[in-house]
Order: sequence, then structure tokens, then C-alpha cells
Amino acid sequence: MNKKLPIASRVVIYSILILICLICVIPIITVVSISFSSDMAIIKEGYGVLPKDFSLDAYKYALKDIEAILRSYGVSLFVTVTGCVFGLVFNAMIAYVLSRKDYKYRKQLTIFLIIPMVLNGGLVPTYIWISKYLHLKNTIWVMILPMLIVPWFIILLRTFFSQIPSSLMEAATVDGASELTIFVRIVLPLAKPALATVGMFITLNYWNDWFLPLMYVDNSELYNLQYRLYLMMRDVQEMIRNSASSGMGIGIADLPTESMRMAMCVIAAGPMLMIFPFFQKYFVKGLTVGGVKG
Repeated sequence: MNKKLPIASRVVIYSILILICLICVIPIITVVSISFSSDMAIIKEGYGVLPKDFSLDAYKYALKDIEAILRSYGVSLFVTVTGCVFGLVFNAMIAYVLSRKDYKYRKQLTIFLIIPMVLNGGLVPTYIWISKYLHLKNTIWVMILPMLIVPWFIILLRTFFSQIPSSLMEAATVDGASELTIFVRIVLPLAKPALATVGMFITLNYWNDWFLPLMYVDNSELYNLQYRLYLMMRDVQEMIRNSASSGMGIGIADLPTESMRMAMCVIAAGPMLMIFPFFQKYFVKGLTVGGVKG
């Protein structure tokens, strides 16, 4: 029989949960608050949960070239959506093959996938391979293909797929279903928690990436959001250093460096904060079941 916890125990449990929620939420609120504060107020009074000397200067500066920002948003959305869809498809297909105990080369392929998790060819060979041989430099695909297949995601999905009763697949085979039909109509619907979890990881990987454009993209029209914000922050720091060295008297007080840094965080992280609640109900189950060896 289920017995209700004593009131004192429930108060303690709820208090702990509320405290954990506050620990998670307060930093986000603080970042938003700082983005709407003036730099002088931040320097004098420090950070706070509420805005100090409310100002929109940080957003005005960050969004002064709104056309470029919107174009970068479009690039990031295309890269993230395309990478997430194709990444889920290819990672799930490989994971399904590895989860089948009747696959002849299962162990060999698993070892082949684990090797890149420990060793890699290095930055210079990778750059030469991508730019000279694959000719992906200054294309939109250079921000998608290098992160399309991730061994850890495959292992996570494979472990989840292995939890699905083999009797379901055997029954489908007896009924004349092909491997593709079994994969699409049986395995994938039962693996929604794992797919949502891996999909969230893939989405974050693509959305937060700035290194690939830094290495392989020179065309400003192909800059994604993260890299463009990085360039904007770098330009501000360069302006401050140049003005300080030239003695022009333009310093931190004249440019919204601190508040603009937080405004950029809000601009960059906002879409992900809105998407995460839709994945949350699958996230814990998919990560827990997929991470336990069956």
C-alpha cells in the first residue's frame, strides 16, 4: 500500500526541490537582468537579480546590424535543423544495426566506432582533409557534416534499442516485414525517449558551435549566430584596447561590454531555453535507460 509521507517530510522534500529550482533559475534571471543594466551601474553595484539603471544600450549595440544577425539566425536554424534530422537518422540506423545480435560484424564495427572516441587525426590533417580533399570550405555543409556521426550518441541509442524485446522483431519478420519496416514502424516509435535525448544533444552541438565557422568559413554570409556574436565581442574588446592605448579616453564606461556580453548570451541561448521544455519529459528516461547496459 502507498502511504502518504508525513507533513514534515513533505515540507523538507519540497523545500529542497524549491532550492534546487532557484539554484538553476537565478543564474538565468541574473544574466537577463545584467543585459538590461548599464555598465556603470554594474561596475558600481555589481551583479543583481533585478536590473540596475535600466538600459537597452547592450541590445542596441548587439543588434545594430540587424540584417546580419537575422541572416546568422537563419544559418544557425538551417544548420541545426538539418544536422539534427540527418544526425538522428544516421546515428539511429547505425545504432540499430549494432543492437542486432545476429549482425555478423557487430563487434568489429563497435571497435571501429570507439577508436575515434580515444584517438583522432589532429587539427592539421582534419583541416587538409575537409578543405582540400572534400572541398567543403566556405560551404554550409562544413558546419553540418563533421558533426553528423557521433560515436557516443550511437552507443547511447544502441543500448536503448537493445532493451526492445527481440520477440517483437521476430514476430514482424514472420509477418513478412522487412528490416526497414521493423526499424521505422516498431523500433523508432518505441525509442522516442532515446531519440528525443540524442536529438537534444545534437541540437545543442550544432546551435552552440562556433569553431567550425572559425576554421572553415571566410564568407560573412555563412557565419552562424554564435560565431558572429563572438566576432562582435572581439571587435568591442579590440576597440577598448585601441582607445586605451591611443589615449582617446574611451573605456569600458563608454561601451556596454559587460551588459552586451550578457545580451549576447540571451540572444544566443533564448531559442534553446524555449525548446528544452518540449524535450524534458523524454530527457531523463532516455538518458537513464540508454546509459545502462542491457
